[in-house]
Amino acid sequence: MAITQKTRLLNLTTPLGEDTLVLTGFRGTEEMSRLFRFELDMIGDDASIAPADIVGKNVTFSIERENGQRRYFNGFVSYFALGDMEHGRQNYSAVVVPWLWFLTQTSDCRIFQNKTVIEIVEQVFQELGFSDYDTSEVKETHKTWEYCVQYRETDFNFVSRLLEQEGIFYYFRHEDGKHTLVLADSTTAYKDCDDGEVDYPTTVGEDAIKDHITSWQHRYEYCSGKWAHTDYNFETPKTSLLAQTNSVVQLPDNQKYEVFDFPGQYAKKSEGQSEVKWRMEEEEVAYDVASGTSLCKTFSPGARFRIGTHQWPSEEGKSYVITSVQHTAIEPMAYETGAREIVGEASYTNSFTCIPDSVVFRPARTTPKPRVAGVQTAVVVGPKGEEIYCDKYGRVKVQFHWDREGKKDENSSCWIRVAQNLAGRKWGFMAIPRIGQEVVVDFLEGDPDRPLIIGSVYNADQMPPYSLPDNQTRTYIKTNSSKGGDGFNELFFEDKKGQERVFLHAQKDMDVRVRNDSKTRIYGNRHQIIGWEKDGQKGGDQREMVYQDKHLDVKRNQVEHIEGNYQLMVGNGEADAGGEFDLVVEKQTRLKVGDQGVSITIEGDRKEKVKGTQSLTVEGGRKEKLASLDLTIDGDCKEKMANHSLEVGQAQHIKSGMTQAFEAGQEIHIKGGMNVVIEAGMQLTLKVGGNFITIGPAGVDIQGTLVKINSGGAPGSGSGCSPQSPTSPDDPDDPQEAAPTTPSLAHKEKTGQKSCD
Repeated sequence: MAITQKTRLLNLTTPLGEDTLVLTGFRGTEEMSRLFRFELDMIGDDASIAPADIVGKNVTFSIERENGQRRYFNGFVSYFALGDMEHGRQNYSAVVVPWLWFLTQTSDCRIFQNKTVIEIVEQVFQELGFSDYDTSEVKETHKTWEYCVQYRETDFNFVSRLLEQEGIFYYFRHEDGKHTLVLADSTTAYKDCDDGEVDYPTTVGEDAIKDHITSWQHRYEYCSGKWAHTDYNFETPKTSLLAQTNSVVQLPDNQKYEVFDFPGQYAKKSEGQSEVKWRMEEEEVAYDVASGTSLCKTFSPGARFRIGTHQWPSEEGKSYVITSVQHTAIEPMAYETGAREIVGEASYTNSFTCIPDSVVFRPARTTPKPRVAGVQTAVVVGPKGEEIYCDKYGRVKVQFHWDREGKKDENSSCWIRVAQNLAGRKWGFMAIPRIGQEVVVDFLEGDPDRPLIIGSVYNADQMPPYSLPDNQTRTYIKTNSSKGGDGFNELFFEDKKGQERVFLHAQKDMDVRVRNDSKTRIYGNRHQIIGWEKDGQKGGDQREMVYQDKHLDVKRNQVEHIEGNYQLMVGNGEADAGGEFDLVVEKQTRLKVGDQGVSITIEGDRKEKVKGTQSLTVEGGRKEKLASLDLTIDGDCKEKMANHSLEVGQAQHIKSGMTQAFEAGQEIHIKGGMNVVIEAGMQLTLKVGGNFITIGPAGVDIQGTLVKINSGGAPGSGSGCSPQSPTSPDDPDDPQEAAPTTPSLAHKEKTGQKSCD
């Protein structure tokens, strides 16, 4: 005889067709914020059912209630097995689970940014093609997660832990042909079950036809009286994020027992206050719990019922909400044995737990959050065309190697802080990782939601600047000009024995500021080249400013070569005592000036002292113009010249201590405009050839070949005196008195200044 379900208590609908399988019993559990799971026992006449025709398919089974309506259960077959033959029919078994169970079959590593938990959960559902869910019962405000990572966990575990953390519970609403996931966070999500009022009969067998409670236990459990947690937000480092709350459950001394945790995973105190409320309510769920057994087929998680009659009058009229149900239903199939048909007895019972309907259910946080066991590396990313991409804190964004969805751009991650060697208030060290660099990422307490960059590493695309191991003794800091530059700044230390050196390179400008003293000691040579030369062009000036004294001590020689002009200005500055120039040369001074000459202008006196001999050779002419001349020669004076013209404007006085001799090759002409007086203390002689006139104290002697007195003759004549006026000397060229150009100050912008605000 063919099997049929038409008159049976239990009913099953599958894609295999009507009556292909007949349900003979089921066992299963439904629970708040847990996957339901039903084990089905079935029989059939077809022993050739292919598992592919039923596994993963949606099925609906039901049980008939006393009023003739059916209570439906819907789900997907996750397991199907062929059993033994019994009484000529094939036994089958199956496991039915919700569509949410399929999330246990997929795992991923991915990043969600700037979404609420509900938005994240909806995205996960939709990407898998599931739409049978209802979020309208989520009433509270939930924060937007700036950064949330699913890391090496199933989609189900990821969704579960997020919902648990934010106090959102769920249950399933079953219908014929479908089931709906209901997400909720308040008591408004509790819905009256069809058995709205349920009795717990006082006498066994009383009201046996009506579904009722068959056993009842009400327990109370001690719970902590306080819950607190805190966190840290680097953007508000001085703000306390401590959030705490007291339990509404009043028990002896429970207020002195506080649960504290860190970190709370929130950035604002208001967010922390919401979460601490959820944690306290999570603790309070276990305080007041009733459990029992019943025949109520409509009991399901989230269903509310009211106690009618009860063995304990104190319970009558109270309302409870189901948190879990364990169903058991049996309806054996009739079979024939000999001339008789054996019909088994059908039965249904359940065990359940419930809480007062005034208590909001908060799921226990049982789903562990994945922890990153160590550090990872990632690649710094940013907008297309950029080389450096950071925010005001020096944070950067990265693409993790496990991130399959990232586009390697500015949206690949949240802003991630970068650990520096030193970080203080307006002081410290800063090196911003650049796009393309591989960085080392750690995670605070192993939390994938809290990455922290702690270093960087080289790779085959980002090789060190110097080949290794050839330059293994070199330690350096080398940067790269940006944007699009091929220059660099560098400081390196070479430690190879015998070749030790320190190298400093500035690609453009170099500013050094020393607030007090600067001391440099060089034991070898110092070479300095300022400027550049390229294609016949040169450039580069040196400017120095010393506000007080400058001392230069050269132990041996100093050689300077100035290819252009040289200007030295002493005085005429801010120094009151300035304007003097002292030059001390221990041995000899040599000065060679080209054919353009030397111009010296002395606005005051000039004093020279030569302790030895002064030699002056003028191969051309010499011109001097003096207001007056005082010349004292302690020794001899010797002069030799071609012609000598001397013109004295008024009187000329010549006095010799002993002898004065004049000799001319041809003539000597003495002429006085009025008088000529020749006076001798002892004797005066005029002599020409053998003739002479001698005047002495004894008289006048005249001796000549012929002496004529007033007897004719004529006086001799000379060439006369015609002195030439000296040519006025040329005025010296005025020296250029331009002051040196003031050097630019290092750090004209206000960098390097520490703020104490």
